[in-house]
Amino acid sequence: MDRYHTPWRSNFEAVAVALWLLLGAFAYASAGHWQLHSAAFQTFALGALAMALTWLPGALRMRAIRAGLAGRALAFVTAGQLAETMHRVQGQLWLGRGFEWEREQAQLAHDLLRVGPSRLTALSPTQIGAYWLHGLAPREDDLAVPLSTIEGHMLVVGTTGAGKTRLFDLLITQAVLRGEAVLIIDPKGDRELRDNARRACVLAGRPEKFAAFHPAFPEQSCRIDPMASFGRHTELASRIAALVPSETGADPFKAFGQMAMSHIIAGLLLVEERPNLVKLRHYLEGGVDALVERALATYCARVDAGFDRDALVSRARDGQGRVQTLIRHYRSRIAPRHPSSVIDGLVNMHEHERVHFSKMVASLMPVLVMLTSGPLGPLLSPDAQDPDDGRDLMRMTDLINDGYVAYIGLDSLSDGMVGSAIGSLLIAELTAIAGDRYNYGVNNQPVSVFIDEAAEVMNDPFVQLLNKGRGAKLRVTVATQSFADFAARTGSRDKATQVLANLNNLIALRVLDAETQTYITDSLPKIRLKTVMRTQASSTQSDNPLLYSGNAGERLIEEEGELLPPALLGHLPNLEYIGRLAGGRTIKGRLPILVAPEHLSEAATSKHASPAAAGALTHGR
Repeated sequence: MDRYHTPWRSNFEAVAVALWLLLGAFAYASAGHWQLHSAAFQTFALGALAMALTWLPGALRMRAIRAGLAGRALAFVTAGQLAETMHRVQGQLWLGRGFEWEREQAQLAHDLLRVGPSRLTALSPTQIGAYWLHGLAPREDDLAVPLSTIEGHMLVVGTTGAGKTRLFDLLITQAVLRGEAVLIIDPKGDRELRDNARRACVLAGRPEKFAAFHPAFPEQSCRIDPMASFGRHTELASRIAALVPSETGADPFKAFGQMAMSHIIAGLLLVEERPNLVKLRHYLEGGVDALVERALATYCARVDAGFDRDALVSRARDGQGRVQTLIRHYRSRIAPRHPSSVIDGLVNMHEHERVHFSKMVASLMPVLVMLTSGPLGPLLSPDAQDPDDGRDLMRMTDLINDGYVAYIGLDSLSDGMVGSAIGSLLIAELTAIAGDRYNYGVNNQPVSVFIDEAAEVMNDPFVQLLNKGRGAKLRVTVATQSFADFAARTGSRDKATQVLANLNNLIALRVLDAETQTYITDSLPKIRLKTVMRTQASSTQSDNPLLYSGNAGERLIEEEGELLPPALLGHLPNLEYIGRLAGGRTIKGRLPILVAPEHLSEAATSKHASPAAAGALTHGR
């Protein structure tokens, strides 16, 4: 049975060392002042010194453990220094510095909470959180995990200001330096996150591989088509229909709108024209007559070598007449031998009562108008043939296959609905690309995907991406403030749990939500904790008060407890975290702040500043 001792008691070893040294010094100094042989005093002095040395290791050990309770200075690192660290831990992901959180640390935390941390360390008013947590290990080392571990995706959870964006800085820069394709979806539009990603591209020797999209800065943004990649044309209609809010699971307006878009997209593909958001809005608002005419002419010419469109419609007075003539020709001559579901769908839309049709697709129009109005139109529905638009044109497949680092800001603070819609469309397209990579293994190189404030872009394709993305070599890292964000976004706790079940790794910064705290700690193993129970009792006899008896004692008991008490997650300082990694590892770490080289010297002189001040410093303020 291992011995139990706690370093939070009084440092009796230090008292013993001091007393033995004092006695030894007194004996040695006064040896010549006594009428006795001085050798006896000198021998006693040597013995006292030996006793002091015997107690010294324990005293130093107690002092070293307590010294860490005041916390450690903030750490700063440049991208160049991070590259050197990556070389040192080659083939692994570096997560800052820290230690393994095991039974020993849990026991120390358990005992210290009983004593009261404030009795052993004086905290500065500028310090936020329980800095003593990181002092429960005598030393810290590099924390690195194999890259194969993060293929099971990673969840980063923490309240505002706890350090999620700084962790993303660290992870993104490492992914860029590894030469991977990187996709960053940032609803807030953090400028420093974008600049650090660009700086990492320069350091990696591929500055031309950086692309940035931001709807608030259309003139500086690249153009991106969220409908460029798909397996079947029905996928595109499903993506847009998923953006329409619905109070019921079977919404007839939403279903009708999805069907209408599916017919239009199929018609565009039939005439060999790439579908986009602007064209969908045009045909839903203005009618499909022109598309029906082109589709009928194209299909009839494809299946009937003798078809002469000009001769057939020469007597028609207007566009409506031409469409009716082509429909009659298709139904009488073509459909009996070569029917087409695409043509049938378009013809049925054309013949649908116009007023009723407009009412049925009305729920789609707000979404399409938001995504195609003003500068967003050319950004999300780019025209590759437009000679007057010199902005880069990017497709998700190109970004991934060509190894780009793409920063996509959604500007959700200015317009949350538009930002959420753009993010959801891009997630859906990314899921389609993952399916293609999974099926065909095309350019099967790892792709790192980082999604901040993930609840903003949560949808059904997002769950599929987490569920099947590992086989497509996609490493997804998502960040949120609490698990309730997922439940509120999806409208279902079961679906939120489904998201969490597909995230094998967890980095928990400061978490204030009690439910989230409990979820995290419940996933950690239970341990046996020792507790000293002290008892004291006294009694007197009623007939003779002078007969008094008493006893005092203590005993050591062991009981099942938490590896980490849930409440401690709410007291983590900024940039400190608890990590639960695939394979059963639990780590306690702290993150460095990634800064530009020109700010490093300033950071070093302010190494004892609070994390808030450090954040201002990294912004150059």
